[in-house]
Amino acid sequence: MVGTFSGAIIGISCVAPGYTLTASIGLIVAAVGLKMPAVFIGGFIPMLLTAFAYRELNSDSPDCGASLTWSTKAFGPYVGWMCGWGMVIATIIVLSNTAAVAVQFSYLLLAGLFHDPGIAALAANEWIDIATTLALIVVVTWISSRGIETSARLQRTLVCFQMVVLVGFAIAAITGVNPDQGNGSTNLSFDLDWFDPFTGITMGAFVIGVTGSVFAFWGWDTCLTLGEECKNPEKVPGRAGMLCVITVLLTYLLVSVAVMMYAGVGTDRLGLGNPANSDNAFGALARPVLGGWGSQLLFLAILASAMASAQTTILPAARCMLAMGASEAFPKRFARMSPRFRVPVFSTVMAGLITSAFYTTVRLLSDRVLLDTVAALGILVCWYYGITAFACVWYFRKVLLHSIHNVLFKFLFPLLGGVMLALVFAISESESMDPNHGSGASIGGIGLVFYMGFGILLLGFVLMLVMRISRPKFFRTRPPTQFRPAVSCDDLRVPAVHTGACPDTRR
Repeated sequence: MVGTFSGAIIGISCVAPGYTLTASIGLIVAAVGLKMPAVFIGGFIPMLLTAFAYRELNSDSPDCGASLTWSTKAFGPYVGWMCGWGMVIATIIVLSNTAAVAVQFSYLLLAGLFHDPGIAALAANEWIDIATTLALIVVVTWISSRGIETSARLQRTLVCFQMVVLVGFAIAAITGVNPDQGNGSTNLSFDLDWFDPFTGITMGAFVIGVTGSVFAFWGWDTCLTLGEECKNPEKVPGRAGMLCVITVLLTYLLVSVAVMMYAGVGTDRLGLGNPANSDNAFGALARPVLGGWGSQLLFLAILASAMASAQTTILPAARCMLAMGASEAFPKRFARMSPRFRVPVFSTVMAGLITSAFYTTVRLLSDRVLLDTVAALGILVCWYYGITAFACVWYFRKVLLHSIHNVLFKFLFPLLGGVMLALVFAISESESMDPNHGSGASIGGIGLVFYMGFGILLLGFVLMLVMRISRPKFFRTRPPTQFRPAVSCDDLRVPAVHTGACPDTRR
């Protein structure tokens, strides 16, 4: 049974702070500069409020379909299908991102071990990067299709190692201690203004930064859906969630302040605004901050974080498609379970294939693909998280005023979270069309982020119409008076250590 500390560890493992910071710092700094700490706080608030909606819905109806099932039962099959589509594509984007980060740090680690900078340069080669990333996706897909379990003890070890190295890196950056190269490249002093979102920043820039921040917190609320696996379902999930989110938020604030004080946000040398550093801030700062062996420890920590994240991501991606197959929102074959390994092999393989095709396409379109995938993911998360938050309010509408608990956790908090995410989503629609709010890559003068975010949602709408014609049964469903799980945890028989809990769909 899961206790408070173990629950927090599972949440931190799903968030993967090392990998997440690597992937998101560049996008946030490009949008808001020194306001990065304010943006992390700004992204945390709607995620926290929406997490309460997940907790309440999961307590009422544990279901592997999660947002798909809940939004279908609240608003009907069309909204539910589009919400489920957002879930599937979001996990696909995360998987491609984690695999790419793992490949980058694999080459950096090997370059340091063999003292050959040329090995690190291999990640910049388009075709070598694609081939290596696809190979890693194949390995992760094969492992997941065989039902190999990650032990809780290993998860604790990886999380503790990752957090210790990140805190050590931050302390070294702030103090400027480096046995090889001396102090950092800037003389920035700590400033409380970095935490103020109301000065020195435009609304559009703040929203773009928040999309990266939303990505950074995606997954911590797994702790709030651990009720069935906890020693004390009434108290442990909430305590674990608070311990997890406080740890993650403090880590993000510490590291963001540290890297800004050390490197600044300029566009040259080690500056975080330098395009050469924005895709991989830790790769650029590791050796100057920590020296030779210290940088190898950081690379190993980020690699472990990305690998663990990739392994935990493909499972919920397959579960999303499994639930859609079981509900006949997708073809029935997606719901097939392996009698030997008790996992949805077809859905797992399809998740790997779609991820491979997605990464290959966007990598050929942009050589700074990580920035665009982070921005696009933030948009998709706002989409289906926001729908889920509103679904909570609408489904529980008849009991919202029955208690203070209901007023706060079924109505007020989910409503505020949903409104905030809806605003971020709406503003991002226009901002993402500008190539300058991503890697600079564009198609027809429109930023690649727009196509990866809103374009994919439009593609989903077209596919929904096709499915409406070919598989009409799902679209004849009507919101019931009471939730009933479509796919239960017991049906899946996949240990909760991978994703925290069956109903949740995080990385």
